[in-house]
Amino acid sequence: MTPTAAASAAIRTDEPTTDPAAASAAAAEAQAPAPTGLPGNGDDDPDERTAADPAAPGRSRSATSPTGARFTRPGGMFSSLRVRNYRYYFAGQVVSNTGTWMQRIAQDWLVLSLTGSPLAVGITTAMQFLPMLLLGLFGGVLADRMPKRRLLIYTQGAMGLLAAGLAVLTVGGVVTPYYVYAFALLLGLVTVVDNPTRQAFVSEMVGPKDLANAVSLNAANFQTARLVGPAVAGLLIAAVGSGWAFAVNALSFAAVIGGLLAMRESELRPTAPIAREKGQLREGLRYVRERPELLWPMVLAGFIGTFGFNFPTLLSGFAYDTFKVGAGQYGLLNTAMAIGSLAGALLAARRGVPRLRRLVGAALAFGALEVVAAFAPDYWTFALLLMLIGVFGLSFNTSVNSMLQLSTDPEMRGRVMGLLVLVFTGGTPIGAPVVGWVTASYGPRLGLLACGLVSAAAAGAVGLVLARSADLRVRFDLHPGRGGRVVAFVPRTGAASKSELAAAC
Repeated sequence: MTPTAAASAAIRTDEPTTDPAAASAAAAEAQAPAPTGLPGNGDDDPDERTAADPAAPGRSRSATSPTGARFTRPGGMFSSLRVRNYRYYFAGQVVSNTGTWMQRIAQDWLVLSLTGSPLAVGITTAMQFLPMLLLGLFGGVLADRMPKRRLLIYTQGAMGLLAAGLAVLTVGGVVTPYYVYAFALLLGLVTVVDNPTRQAFVSEMVGPKDLANAVSLNAANFQTARLVGPAVAGLLIAAVGSGWAFAVNALSFAAVIGGLLAMRESELRPTAPIAREKGQLREGLRYVRERPELLWPMVLAGFIGTFGFNFPTLLSGFAYDTFKVGAGQYGLLNTAMAIGSLAGALLAARRGVPRLRRLVGAALAFGALEVVAAFAPDYWTFALLLMLIGVFGLSFNTSVNSMLQLSTDPEMRGRVMGLLVLVFTGGTPIGAPVVGWVTASYGPRLGLLACGLVSAAAAGAVGLVLARSADLRVRFDLHPGRGGRVVAFVPRTGAASKSELAAAC
Protein backbone atom coordinates (compact mmCIF):
# COMPACT_ATOMS: atom_id res chain seq x y z
CA MET A 1 0.00 0.00 0.00
CA THR A 2 0.89 3.37 -0.93
CA PRO A 3 1.49 6.17 1.49
CA THR A 4 -1.86 7.31 2.60
CA ALA A 5 -3.78 9.83 0.54
CA ALA A 6 -5.80 12.69 1.98
CA ALA A 7 -8.94 11.19 3.47
CA SER A 8 -12.15 13.15 3.27
CA ALA A 9 -14.06 12.84 6.51
CA ALA A 10 -16.44 14.62 8.82
CA ILE A 11 -15.04 16.93 11.48
CA ARG A 12 -15.43 15.70 15.03
CA THR A 13 -15.48 18.37 17.74
CA ASP A 14 -16.46 18.42 21.36
CA GLU A 15 -19.18 21.02 20.77
CA PRO A 16 -21.55 21.32 17.78
CA THR A 17 -20.77 24.11 15.34
CA THR A 18 -23.63 26.56 15.12
CA ASP A 19 -22.02 29.27 12.95
CA PRO A 20 -22.59 28.39 9.25
CA ALA A 21 -19.54 30.35 8.18
CA ALA A 22 -17.35 28.62 10.73
CA ALA A 23 -18.75 25.25 9.74
CA SER A 24 -18.04 25.96 6.07
CA ALA A 25 -14.47 27.01 6.81
CA ALA A 26 -13.89 23.95 8.96
CA ALA A 27 -15.26 21.66 6.26
CA ALA A 28 -12.98 23.25 3.67
CA GLU A 29 -10.01 22.76 5.96
CA ALA A 30 -10.88 19.08 6.48
CA GLN A 31 -11.12 18.51 2.73
CA ALA A 32 -7.89 20.30 1.86
CA PRO A 33 -5.06 17.98 0.86
CA ALA A 34 -2.23 17.54 3.28
CA PRO A 35 1.18 18.83 2.18
CA THR A 36 3.37 16.30 0.49
CA GLY A 37 7.08 15.99 1.09
CA LEU A 38 9.48 15.49 -1.77
CA PRO A 39 11.36 12.21 -2.11
CA GLY A 40 14.29 12.16 0.25
CA ASN A 41 13.00 15.11 2.25
CA GLY A 42 13.53 13.75 5.75
CA ASP A 43 11.97 10.34 5.08
CA ASP A 44 14.81 8.62 6.90
CA ASP A 45 14.39 10.85 9.93
CA PRO A 46 12.74 8.89 12.75
CA ASP A 47 11.78 12.10 14.49
CA GLU A 48 9.79 13.43 11.55
CA ARG A 49 6.11 13.80 12.44
CA THR A 50 3.34 14.18 9.91
CA ALA A 51 -0.33 14.95 10.30
CA ALA A 52 -0.96 11.23 10.29
CA ASP A 53 1.61 10.34 12.95
CA PRO A 54 -0.01 9.02 16.13
CA ALA A 55 3.12 9.87 18.06
CA ALA A 56 2.74 13.57 17.33
CA PRO A 57 1.85 15.46 20.49
CA GLY A 58 -1.74 16.48 20.95
CA ARG A 59 -3.15 14.07 18.38
CA SER A 60 -6.35 12.26 19.25
CA ARG A 61 -7.48 9.01 17.71
CA SER A 62 -9.61 10.89 15.20
CA ALA A 63 -6.46 12.58 13.93
CA THR A 64 -4.83 9.26 13.14
CA SER A 65 -7.74 7.37 11.66
CA PRO A 66 -7.98 7.15 7.86
CA THR A 67 -11.64 8.01 8.23
CA GLY A 68 -11.17 11.06 10.38
CA ALA A 69 -8.02 12.85 9.28
CA ARG A 70 -5.86 14.11 6.47
CA PHE A 71 -3.04 11.88 5.23
CA THR A 72 -0.11 12.70 3.02
CA ARG A 73 -0.46 12.00 -0.66
CA PRO A 74 1.10 8.88 -2.19
CA GLY A 75 4.83 9.31 -2.66
CA GLY A 76 5.39 6.66 -5.30
CA MET A 77 5.14 2.90 -5.67
CA PHE A 78 8.36 2.30 -3.68
CA SER A 79 8.29 5.27 -1.30
CA SER A 80 8.77 3.23 1.90
CA LEU A 81 12.10 1.88 0.59
CA ARG A 82 13.58 5.31 1.28
CA VAL A 83 13.65 4.25 4.95
CA ARG A 84 16.98 2.54 5.68
CA ASN A 85 15.68 0.09 8.30
CA TYR A 86 12.86 -1.01 6.06
CA ARG A 87 15.30 -1.65 3.20
CA TYR A 88 17.24 -4.08 5.41
CA TYR A 89 14.02 -5.78 6.46
CA PHE A 90 12.75 -5.95 2.89
CA ALA A 91 16.00 -7.49 1.58
CA GLY A 92 16.02 -10.16 4.27
CA GLN A 93 12.40 -11.00 3.58
CA VAL A 94 13.14 -11.55 -0.13
CA VAL A 95 15.45 -14.44 0.77
CA SER A 96 13.38 -15.80 3.65
CA ASN A 97 10.07 -15.69 1.77
CA THR A 98 11.62 -17.61 -1.13
CA GLY A 99 12.68 -20.34 1.27
CA THR A 100 9.26 -20.34 2.90
CA TRP A 101 7.54 -20.95 -0.42
CA MET A 102 9.98 -23.72 -1.23
CA GLN A 103 9.08 -25.44 2.02
CA ARG A 104 5.34 -25.01 1.44
CA ILE A 105 5.48 -26.69 -1.95
CA ALA A 106 7.86 -29.40 -0.75
CA GLN A 107 5.76 -30.10 2.34
CA ASP A 108 2.50 -30.44 0.40
CA TRP A 109 4.11 -32.66 -2.22
CA LEU A 110 5.87 -34.78 0.41
CA VAL A 111 2.60 -35.49 2.22
CA LEU A 112 0.83 -36.19 -1.05
CA SER A 113 3.61 -38.59 -2.08
CA LEU A 114 3.54 -40.39 1.27
CA THR A 115 -0.24 -40.76 1.45
CA GLY A 116 -1.70 -40.12 -2.03
CA SER A 117 -4.54 -38.21 -0.33
CA PRO A 118 -5.53 -34.51 -0.69
CA LEU A 119 -7.20 -34.93 2.70
CA ALA A 120 -3.78 -35.54 4.28
CA VAL A 121 -2.57 -32.26 2.74
CA GLY A 122 -5.56 -30.55 4.31
CA ILE A 123 -4.75 -32.09 7.70
CA THR A 124 -1.15 -30.84 7.44
CA THR A 125 -2.39 -27.34 6.70
CA ALA A 126 -4.87 -27.57 9.56
CA MET A 127 -2.15 -28.64 12.01
CA GLN A 128 -0.05 -25.64 11.02
CA PHE A 129 -2.90 -23.17 11.59
CA LEU A 130 -4.60 -24.84 14.57
CA PRO A 131 -2.44 -22.96 17.12
CA MET A 132 -3.55 -19.68 15.57
CA LEU A 133 -7.18 -20.64 16.09
CA LEU A 134 -6.60 -21.52 19.73
CA LEU A 135 -3.93 -19.01 20.77
CA GLY A 136 -3.94 -16.26 18.16
CA LEU A 137 -5.27 -13.57 20.49
CA PHE A 138 -2.52 -14.27 23.03
CA GLY A 139 0.08 -13.73 20.30
CA GLY A 140 -1.29 -10.24 19.73
CA VAL A 141 -1.11 -9.48 23.46
CA LEU A 142 2.55 -10.57 23.53
CA ALA A 143 3.27 -8.34 20.53
CA ASP A 144 1.94 -5.36 22.50
CA ARG A 145 3.85 -6.31 25.67
CA MET A 146 7.35 -6.94 24.26
CA PRO A 147 9.85 -5.08 22.02
CA LYS A 148 8.89 -6.25 18.55
CA ARG A 149 12.33 -6.31 16.92
CA ARG A 150 13.79 -8.56 19.62
CA LEU A 151 10.74 -10.81 19.56
CA LEU A 152 11.07 -11.26 15.78
CA ILE A 153 14.70 -12.32 16.09
CA TYR A 154 13.63 -15.11 18.47
CA THR A 155 10.68 -16.31 16.36
CA GLN A 156 12.60 -16.28 13.08
CA GLY A 157 15.41 -18.27 14.68
CA ALA A 158 12.94 -20.87 15.97
CA MET A 159 11.42 -21.23 12.49
CA GLY A 160 14.87 -21.84 11.02
CA LEU A 161 15.57 -24.60 13.53
CA LEU A 162 12.26 -26.31 12.76
CA ALA A 163 12.99 -26.26 9.02
CA ALA A 164 16.43 -27.76 9.68
CA GLY A 165 14.94 -30.55 11.79
CA LEU A 166 12.44 -31.51 9.10
CA ALA A 167 15.24 -31.46 6.52
CA VAL A 168 17.33 -33.92 8.56
CA LEU A 169 14.40 -36.34 8.92
CA THR A 170 13.48 -36.18 5.24
CA VAL A 171 17.00 -36.46 3.82
CA GLY A 172 17.64 -39.30 6.27
CA GLY A 173 14.64 -41.21 4.85
CA VAL A 174 12.85 -41.62 8.18
CA VAL A 175 10.11 -39.02 7.72
CA THR A 176 6.47 -40.10 8.04
CA PRO A 177 3.22 -38.12 7.70
CA TYR A 178 3.03 -37.92 11.49
CA TYR A 179 6.44 -36.25 11.69
CA VAL A 180 5.27 -33.70 9.14
CA TYR A 181 2.07 -33.08 11.14
CA ALA A 182 4.16 -32.55 14.31
CA PHE A 183 6.53 -30.06 12.68
CA ALA A 184 3.61 -28.22 11.12
CA LEU A 185 2.04 -27.90 14.58
CA LEU A 186 5.27 -26.57 16.10
CA LEU A 187 5.67 -24.09 13.28
CA GLY A 188 2.11 -22.93 13.91
CA LEU A 189 2.92 -22.31 17.58
CA VAL A 190 5.81 -20.00 16.63
CA THR A 191 3.67 -18.27 14.01
CA VAL A 192 1.11 -17.36 16.68
CA VAL A 193 3.63 -14.84 18.03
CA ASP A 194 5.58 -14.07 14.85
CA ASN A 195 2.72 -13.06 12.58
CA PRO A 196 1.04 -10.27 14.58
CA THR A 197 4.46 -9.01 15.67
CA ARG A 198 5.64 -8.71 12.06
CA GLN A 199 2.43 -6.94 11.06
CA ALA A 200 2.69 -4.39 13.87
CA PHE A 201 6.46 -3.90 13.44
CA VAL A 202 6.01 -2.38 9.98
CA SER A 203 4.69 0.89 11.43
CA GLU A 204 7.69 1.08 13.76
CA MET A 205 10.02 1.00 10.76
CA VAL A 206 8.28 3.42 8.41
CA GLY A 207 5.70 5.37 10.42
CA PRO A 208 2.07 6.02 9.44
CA LYS A 209 2.92 8.12 6.36
CA ASP A 210 4.38 5.14 4.49
CA LEU A 211 2.57 2.35 6.31
CA ALA A 212 0.10 1.48 3.56
CA ASN A 213 2.87 1.47 0.96
CA ALA A 214 5.10 -0.76 3.12
CA VAL A 215 2.27 -3.27 3.66
CA SER A 216 1.76 -3.49 -0.11
CA LEU A 217 5.49 -3.87 -0.76
CA ASN A 218 5.63 -6.63 1.85
CA ALA A 219 2.89 -8.39 -0.08
CA ALA A 220 4.75 -7.79 -3.37
CA ASN A 221 7.88 -9.20 -1.73
CA PHE A 222 6.01 -12.30 -0.61
CA GLN A 223 4.47 -12.82 -4.05
CA THR A 224 7.78 -12.29 -5.84
CA ALA A 225 9.21 -15.06 -3.68
CA ARG A 226 6.16 -17.09 -4.60
CA LEU A 227 7.20 -16.81 -8.25
CA VAL A 228 10.70 -18.11 -7.55
CA GLY A 229 10.18 -20.48 -4.62
CA PRO A 230 7.74 -22.99 -6.18
CA ALA A 231 9.75 -23.21 -9.39
CA VAL A 232 13.00 -23.86 -7.51
CA ALA A 233 11.22 -26.27 -5.17
CA GLY A 234 9.85 -28.22 -8.15
CA LEU A 235 13.35 -28.59 -9.59
CA LEU A 236 14.84 -29.62 -6.23
CA ILE A 237 12.08 -32.13 -5.53
CA ALA A 238 12.51 -33.70 -8.96
CA ALA A 239 16.32 -33.77 -8.69
CA VAL A 240 17.19 -34.59 -5.06
CA GLY A 241 13.93 -34.76 -3.07
CA SER A 242 11.90 -32.58 -0.72
CA GLY A 243 14.42 -32.65 2.13
CA TRP A 244 16.83 -30.27 0.42
CA ALA A 245 14.07 -27.71 -0.07
CA PHE A 246 13.59 -27.75 3.72
CA ALA A 247 17.36 -27.30 4.18
CA VAL A 248 17.45 -24.24 1.89
CA ASN A 249 14.56 -22.73 3.85
CA ALA A 250 16.43 -23.25 7.12
CA LEU A 251 19.40 -21.29 5.76
CA SER A 252 17.18 -18.51 4.43
CA PHE A 253 16.20 -17.37 7.92
CA ALA A 254 19.76 -16.10 8.43
CA ALA A 255 18.98 -13.30 5.95
CA VAL A 256 16.00 -11.87 7.81
CA ILE A 257 17.71 -12.20 11.20
CA GLY A 258 20.75 -10.42 9.76
CA GLY A 259 18.51 -7.62 8.47
CA LEU A 260 16.92 -7.19 11.90
CA LEU A 261 20.32 -7.06 13.63
CA ALA A 262 21.64 -4.52 11.10
CA MET A 263 18.87 -1.99 11.78
CA ARG A 264 19.61 1.31 13.49
CA GLU A 265 17.57 1.07 16.64
CA SER A 266 17.64 4.86 17.05
CA GLU A 267 15.72 5.24 13.78
CA LEU A 268 12.85 2.98 14.77
CA ARG A 269 9.57 4.41 16.06
CA PRO A 270 8.77 1.84 18.74
CA THR A 271 5.46 1.84 20.55
CA ALA A 272 6.06 1.63 24.28
CA PRO A 273 5.28 -1.92 25.45
CA ILE A 274 2.18 -2.08 27.62
CA ALA A 275 2.47 -3.26 31.20
CA ARG A 276 1.17 -6.72 31.94
CA GLU A 277 -2.35 -6.49 33.35
CA LYS A 278 -5.44 -8.64 33.54
CA GLY A 279 -8.15 -8.19 30.93
CA GLN A 280 -5.93 -6.99 28.06
CA LEU A 281 -7.21 -9.68 25.72
CA ARG A 282 -10.83 -8.75 26.48
CA GLU A 283 -9.92 -5.11 26.02
CA GLY A 284 -8.74 -5.84 22.49
CA LEU A 285 -11.94 -7.69 21.64
CA ARG A 286 -14.06 -4.89 23.04
CA TYR A 287 -12.03 -2.31 21.11
CA VAL A 288 -12.83 -4.03 17.80
CA ARG A 289 -16.45 -4.79 18.65
CA GLU A 290 -17.22 -1.12 19.32
CA ARG A 291 -15.84 0.04 15.95
CA PRO A 292 -17.79 -1.10 12.85
CA GLU A 293 -14.94 0.02 10.57
CA LEU A 294 -12.82 -2.66 12.30
CA LEU A 295 -15.44 -5.29 13.09
CA TRP A 296 -16.97 -5.92 9.67
CA PRO A 297 -13.69 -6.15 7.73
CA MET A 298 -12.66 -8.69 10.39
CA VAL A 299 -15.83 -10.71 9.77
CA LEU A 300 -15.28 -10.71 6.03
CA ALA A 301 -11.61 -11.66 6.47
CA GLY A 302 -12.74 -14.62 8.58
CA PHE A 303 -14.96 -16.01 5.82
CA ILE A 304 -12.42 -15.39 3.07
CA GLY A 305 -9.56 -16.86 5.10
CA THR A 306 -11.48 -19.93 6.26
CA PHE A 307 -13.02 -20.91 2.94
CA GLY A 308 -11.53 -18.83 0.12
CA PHE A 309 -7.80 -19.35 0.71
CA ASN A 310 -7.53 -23.13 0.76
CA PHE A 311 -5.22 -23.34 -2.22
CA PRO A 312 -2.70 -25.87 -0.82
CA THR A 313 -5.51 -28.41 -0.65
CA LEU A 314 -7.29 -27.38 -3.85
CA LEU A 315 -4.30 -26.91 -6.16
CA SER A 316 -2.75 -30.22 -5.18
CA GLY A 317 -6.10 -31.86 -5.95
CA PHE A 318 -6.39 -30.17 -9.35
CA ALA A 319 -2.80 -31.12 -10.23
CA TYR A 320 -2.94 -34.68 -8.93
CA ASP A 321 -6.49 -35.74 -9.85
CA THR A 322 -8.10 -33.35 -12.34
CA PHE A 323 -5.26 -32.49 -14.73
CA LYS A 324 -2.94 -35.40 -13.74
CA VAL A 325 0.32 -33.43 -13.88
CA GLY A 326 3.55 -33.73 -11.93
CA ALA A 327 5.41 -31.64 -9.37
CA GLY A 328 6.72 -29.17 -11.95
CA GLN A 329 3.26 -28.33 -13.30
CA TYR A 330 1.90 -28.18 -9.75
CA GLY A 331 4.54 -25.58 -8.98
CA LEU A 332 3.54 -23.62 -12.07
CA LEU A 333 -0.04 -23.34 -10.80
CA ASN A 334 1.29 -21.64 -7.67
CA THR A 335 3.51 -19.47 -9.86
CA ALA A 336 0.55 -18.40 -12.01
CA MET A 337 -1.36 -17.29 -8.95
CA ALA A 338 1.72 -15.50 -7.67
CA ILE A 339 1.98 -13.48 -10.89
CA GLY A 340 -1.53 -12.18 -10.37
CA SER A 341 -0.89 -11.55 -6.67
CA LEU A 342 2.27 -9.61 -7.45
CA ALA A 343 0.37 -7.45 -9.94
CA GLY A 344 -2.30 -6.84 -7.31
CA ALA A 345 0.31 -5.85 -4.72
CA LEU A 346 2.02 -3.37 -7.05
CA LEU A 347 -1.32 -1.83 -7.99
CA ALA A 348 -2.17 -1.49 -4.30
CA ALA A 349 1.19 0.22 -3.67
CA ARG A 350 0.09 3.08 -5.93
CA ARG A 351 -3.16 3.72 -4.09
CA GLY A 352 -3.84 5.79 -1.03
CA VAL A 353 -5.75 4.74 2.03
CA PRO A 354 -8.06 1.80 1.20
CA ARG A 355 -11.82 2.21 1.33
CA LEU A 356 -14.38 -0.32 2.52
CA ARG A 357 -16.07 -0.45 -0.88
CA ARG A 358 -12.77 -1.46 -2.50
CA LEU A 359 -12.26 -4.14 0.13
CA VAL A 360 -15.77 -5.59 -0.35
CA GLY A 361 -15.51 -5.35 -4.14
CA ALA A 362 -12.21 -7.22 -4.19
CA ALA A 363 -13.67 -10.00 -2.01
CA LEU A 364 -16.73 -10.27 -4.26
CA ALA A 365 -14.61 -10.51 -7.42
CA PHE A 366 -12.32 -13.04 -5.72
CA GLY A 367 -15.21 -15.36 -4.89
CA ALA A 368 -16.82 -14.99 -8.32
CA LEU A 369 -13.56 -15.89 -10.08
CA GLU A 370 -13.17 -19.00 -7.92
CA VAL A 371 -16.63 -20.09 -9.09
CA VAL A 372 -15.62 -19.57 -12.72
CA ALA A 373 -12.28 -21.38 -12.22
CA ALA A 374 -14.10 -24.44 -10.87
CA PHE A 375 -15.41 -25.03 -14.40
CA ALA A 376 -12.10 -24.43 -16.23
CA PRO A 377 -11.90 -26.93 -19.11
CA ASP A 378 -8.13 -27.40 -19.17
CA TYR A 379 -4.91 -26.79 -17.28
CA TRP A 380 -3.89 -23.53 -18.99
CA THR A 381 -7.32 -21.91 -18.68
CA PHE A 382 -7.26 -22.78 -15.00
CA ALA A 383 -3.78 -21.24 -14.64
CA LEU A 384 -4.97 -18.01 -16.34
CA LEU A 385 -7.93 -17.75 -13.99
CA LEU A 386 -5.61 -18.28 -11.03
CA MET A 387 -3.76 -15.12 -12.07
CA LEU A 388 -6.96 -13.10 -11.83
CA ILE A 389 -7.85 -14.74 -8.53
CA GLY A 390 -4.42 -13.70 -7.28
CA VAL A 391 -5.00 -10.04 -8.25
CA PHE A 392 -8.23 -9.69 -6.31
CA GLY A 393 -7.23 -11.95 -3.43
CA LEU A 394 -4.10 -9.90 -2.81
CA SER A 395 -6.03 -6.64 -3.20
CA PHE A 396 -8.40 -7.76 -0.44
CA ASN A 397 -5.55 -8.97 1.76
CA THR A 398 -3.53 -5.75 1.60
CA SER A 399 -6.60 -3.52 1.88
CA VAL A 400 -7.86 -5.14 5.08
CA ASN A 401 -4.36 -5.17 6.59
CA SER A 402 -3.52 -1.50 5.98
CA MET A 403 -7.03 -0.26 6.77
CA LEU A 404 -7.07 -1.93 10.16
CA GLN A 405 -3.56 -0.76 11.06
CA LEU A 406 -4.29 2.84 10.09
CA SER A 407 -7.60 2.83 11.98
CA THR A 408 -6.10 1.46 15.21
CA ASP A 409 -4.45 3.21 18.14
CA PRO A 410 -0.74 2.26 18.35
CA GLU A 411 -0.98 0.66 21.79
CA MET A 412 -3.76 -1.64 20.50
CA ARG A 413 -2.16 -2.53 17.17
CA GLY A 414 -0.64 -5.85 18.22
CA ARG A 415 -3.94 -7.13 19.57
CA VAL A 416 -5.93 -5.93 16.57
CA MET A 417 -3.46 -7.52 14.15
CA GLY A 418 -3.45 -10.68 16.27
CA LEU A 419 -7.22 -10.83 15.89
CA LEU A 420 -6.92 -10.26 12.14
CA VAL A 421 -4.41 -13.09 11.83
CA LEU A 422 -6.69 -15.25 13.98
CA VAL A 423 -9.78 -14.77 11.83
CA PHE A 424 -7.90 -14.80 8.51
CA THR A 425 -5.67 -17.83 9.09
CA GLY A 426 -7.02 -19.32 12.31
CA GLY A 427 -10.11 -20.56 10.51
CA THR A 428 -7.93 -22.75 8.29
CA PRO A 429 -8.07 -25.71 10.73
CA ILE A 430 -11.82 -25.62 10.18
CA GLY A 431 -11.89 -24.84 6.47
CA ALA A 432 -8.94 -26.94 5.27
CA PRO A 433 -10.23 -30.36 6.48
CA VAL A 434 -13.74 -29.55 5.21
CA VAL A 435 -12.44 -28.49 1.80
CA GLY A 436 -10.05 -31.47 1.81
CA TRP A 437 -12.94 -33.85 2.53
CA VAL A 438 -15.12 -32.32 -0.19
CA THR A 439 -12.19 -32.47 -2.62
CA ALA A 440 -11.40 -36.09 -1.78
CA SER A 441 -15.06 -37.19 -1.88
CA TYR A 442 -16.50 -35.16 -4.76
CA GLY A 443 -13.49 -33.81 -6.63
CA PRO A 444 -11.51 -30.54 -6.63
CA ARG A 445 -14.01 -28.75 -8.87
CA LEU A 446 -16.83 -28.97 -6.36
CA GLY A 447 -14.45 -28.00 -3.57
CA LEU A 448 -13.37 -24.80 -5.37
CA LEU A 449 -16.98 -24.03 -6.33
CA ALA A 450 -18.08 -24.19 -2.69
CA CYS A 451 -15.20 -21.95 -1.60
CA GLY A 452 -16.08 -19.35 -4.23
CA LEU A 453 -19.78 -19.31 -3.38
CA VAL A 454 -19.12 -18.85 0.34
CA SER A 455 -16.61 -16.03 -0.31
CA ALA A 456 -18.89 -14.15 -2.70
CA ALA A 457 -21.93 -14.52 -0.44
CA ALA A 458 -19.98 -13.25 2.58
CA ALA A 459 -18.75 -10.22 0.61
CA GLY A 460 -22.28 -9.36 -0.51
CA ALA A 461 -23.73 -9.74 2.98
CA VAL A 462 -21.00 -7.64 4.67
CA GLY A 463 -21.33 -4.98 1.97
CA LEU A 464 -25.07 -4.67 2.64
CA VAL A 465 -24.54 -4.51 6.41
CA LEU A 466 -21.91 -1.78 6.05
CA ALA A 467 -24.08 0.27 3.69
CA ARG A 468 -27.08 0.02 6.03
CA SER A 469 -25.00 0.79 9.13
CA ALA A 470 -23.57 3.90 7.46
CA ASP A 471 -27.01 4.93 6.12
CA LEU A 472 -25.77 4.72 2.53
CA ARG A 473 -27.32 3.51 -0.68
CA VAL A 474 -25.86 2.57 -4.06
CA ARG A 475 -26.36 5.06 -6.88
CA PHE A 476 -25.95 4.07 -10.53
CA ASP A 477 -25.22 6.80 -13.09
CA LEU A 478 -24.65 5.72 -16.68
CA HIS A 479 -23.54 9.27 -17.60
CA PRO A 480 -21.41 10.33 -14.63
CA GLY A 481 -19.52 13.11 -16.38
CA ARG A 482 -15.91 14.00 -15.84
CA GLY A 483 -14.61 12.78 -12.48
CA GLY A 484 -17.90 11.04 -11.66
CA ARG A 485 -18.54 7.38 -10.89
CA VAL A 486 -20.88 4.94 -12.55
CA VAL A 487 -21.44 3.27 -9.17
CA ALA A 488 -21.24 5.40 -6.02
CA PHE A 489 -22.35 5.26 -2.38
CA VAL A 490 -24.49 8.22 -1.35
CA PRO A 491 -26.43 9.02 1.87
CA ARG A 492 -29.97 7.68 1.91
CA THR A 493 -31.34 10.94 3.29
CA GLY A 494 -29.50 13.13 0.78
CA ALA A 495 -27.61 14.91 3.57
CA ALA A 496 -23.88 14.57 4.09
CA SER A 497 -23.09 11.77 6.52
CA LYS A 498 -20.92 12.60 9.51
CA SER A 499 -20.07 9.09 10.62
CA GLU A 500 -16.59 7.61 10.41
CA LEU A 501 -18.05 4.45 8.90
CA ALA A 502 -19.69 6.40 6.05
CA ALA A 503 -16.41 8.20 5.36
CA ALA A 504 -14.56 4.87 5.28
CA CYS A 505 -16.98 3.48 2.71
